[in-house]
Amino acid sequence: MAFTRRGALGALAATVLAAPAAAQTYPDKPIRMIIAFAAGGPTDVVGRLLAPRVSEILGQQVVVENKPGATGNIGTAMVADAKPDGYTILFSASTMAMAPALYGKALGYDPVNGLSAIAYVASVPLILLAPMDGAKTTPELVGMLRKDPGKYSYASSGNGGMIHLASYLFATRAGGDALHVPYRGSAPGMVDMIAGRHGFQIDTLQSSKGFIDGGKVRVLGVASDQRLKQLPDVPTIKESTGFDYAINTWYAVYAPAKTPRPIIDRLNAAFNQALKQPDMMKKADELAIELVQSTPEEARKFYDDQMAFWDPIIKQSGAKAE
Repeated sequence: MAFTRRGALGALAATVLAAPAAAQTYPDKPIRMIIAFAAGGPTDVVGRLLAPRVSEILGQQVVVENKPGATGNIGTAMVADAKPDGYTILFSASTMAMAPALYGKALGYDPVNGLSAIAYVASVPLILLAPMDGAKTTPELVGMLRKDPGKYSYASSGNGGMIHLASYLFATRAGGDALHVPYRGSAPGMVDMIAGRHGFQIDTLQSSKGFIDGGKVRVLGVASDQRLKQLPDVPTIKESTGFDYAINTWYAVYAPAKTPRPIIDRLNAAFNQALKQPDMMKKADELAIELVQSTPEEARKFYDDQMAFWDPIIKQSGAKAE
């Protein structure tokens, strides 16, 4: 028994000593960054902007791997189950905070204790769009939704996603009602809205810029606390209606739970440094992406706050995971 106890204590001491040593040499091989969404989408675009810059800072390649499916849950669960050594990290989006309410026990990972926050890195305001022969202003659209509840529809990029729930919340805050029509991606829905099949659509400037520049859709409002400098003549929704409505899609980086704190801090510093690079700032400005500096604690609090914000809205909406 004494020999076994000494062996156990020795093993524990070796583990405790090994963690700081590993952190001091970290990273000494490439890092896998799992993007929990498809290639070419908004999350992928932001993640791939950051990856080469973080690679340069860390001196090791950050290899991007897309693992889409189940609103980001497949890639997220993969990282939650990975070894907590800093060599598998997650780049995910705002739908991650919606997933617990949508999936419940079928989520596949522990949303509270399964991951360690590294950094909250970016935020993208949403915009309110309408067909050219539809509502000319946000107050006009609000009036339409109130006058004929259920008559008008809106497109989304999928049931239970950010676009769906942001649109539901807009109609609810407006005091009206509208029919949700999900698509596999926002572009097909935009095409149908342009054809007059939907009364409005909420999306990012990045995804809808081509349609806006081509005169295919009208921008009614910005779902932010302030106007976008890329759309200086477009008022915020609150500015034009008086009701509170500021919804952003956002991006953050995570590691498996129990990843050593020195490694979390090293990754946090690298991402924050990458966000400050002039070329990164210029590209983000072109795409109306707001870059955010954060500590791991701030990133964790933001995630917790977002889960608390969306939980009652999802339950009220009756949204179900696809």
